[in-house]
Amino acid sequence: MNQPPKQATRNISTSELNKIRQKKKILSSLHTNGNTSATELAKLLKISLPTCIVLLNDLIASGYLKNIGVGESSGGRKPSLYGLSEDVLYVIACDFARYSANMAIFDCYNKFVTPVVQIDTHIDDPHLVDKLYEAAKKLMADHGISEEKVFGLGVDMPGLINSKSGINYTIKDKKHQNIGRELKQKFNKPVYIDNDARMHAYGEFQFGAAKNYKDAIIIHWSWGLGLGIFVNGQLYSGKNGFAGEFSHIPMVENGELCICGKRGCLETIASSNTIMKRVAQGFEDKEVSALINQFAAHPEKVTPEDVILSARMGDEFCIAILNEIGKSMGKGLSYIIQLLNPEVIVLSGPLSKAKQYVLSPIQQSLNRLCLEKISESTPILISDMGDQSALLGTSEMIFQKVFTEMNIAEQIMQESEA
Repeated sequence: MNQPPKQATRNISTSELNKIRQKKKILSSLHTNGNTSATELAKLLKISLPTCIVLLNDLIASGYLKNIGVGESSGGRKPSLYGLSEDVLYVIACDFARYSANMAIFDCYNKFVTPVVQIDTHIDDPHLVDKLYEAAKKLMADHGISEEKVFGLGVDMPGLINSKSGINYTIKDKKHQNIGRELKQKFNKPVYIDNDARMHAYGEFQFGAAKNYKDAIIIHWSWGLGLGIFVNGQLYSGKNGFAGEFSHIPMVENGELCICGKRGCLETIASSNTIMKRVAQGFEDKEVSALINQFAAHPEKVTPEDVILSARMGDEFCIAILNEIGKSMGKGLSYIIQLLNPEVIVLSGPLSKAKQYVLSPIQQSLNRLCLEKISESTPILISDMGDQSALLGTSEMIFQKVFTEMNIAEQIMQESEA
């Protein structure tokens, strides 16, 4: 994947460099705000309208922008609207699950331009980088997207990740922990690496149930409990990028052993792992349950989704399991609510689909453990984005990086000189 040569930015005047910065701001504004008039863009950039029109015409000639039509007017001539061309700016987003990764290509409006493909890999796969590269090349070839039009790669994955350095400290082989550097060397594009829970949260904050809030807590509830924190509209990552390790808050003294090596973490009492342990115990105890009867011959095939479905069908054993993990989740949330006093809490991920079977026990715990004045003003919402939130969050985050990286400036400069 070739990047525009860096010679294009050498020996250019201050005025030309300023033009490039202004063009990048125009592209970023249209990406964020959608179709906009020249007058509004000029106000935003604090430049004259004639200067703004010259910049817009340059970008149209380069193919980045197009004239959309006319907008509404409060009186007088209707303004011309400008928007990004959908077929010149793309990014690749990749979302890791436990034993696979999903990948798709997005246009400048964060719309899927390819199907989501699944890649058989995981964070400790020694061939991870090559697999992502080959999958990306195939996606581009299959859908007629040239490498020159792809401006960056965003990857979210489990683990303790410093997004600034691109290091995932959870990768077991230390020589592969700087996954950001390895991917950048392979793709030769800007690369953004972050924790999967934060990117689920970022997608939810940008496009989902948390969109209209500034101070939000977003939890991806699955095998772990990933948490994203938004303070005054900004994603909070902490000093080293490790903020949001909700799974590993200690909850039970001398409790069950967690995958992190410590005992009694929230993950051991309120996750998909908890559900599967309770189901396994149910098979051993020969519980009276439609679920147990259904999977009697193959208990290993039960999934958390099966438990939720059985609860909806009235299976008391499954309802009791969901009630148990809901109460435990509520206890964890009580700490968050009293410490941060968020505007909203959004639950996403597979276990959030249990809806009332977990929301009711969550509320019971909050009523018991929280100060009423704090908890009563914090709504708990269920996401309706499904599995797309992480890919969309990662796509948007890499676009933000692309619009502040020099590589797009270099391409703009090349095309201005052509």
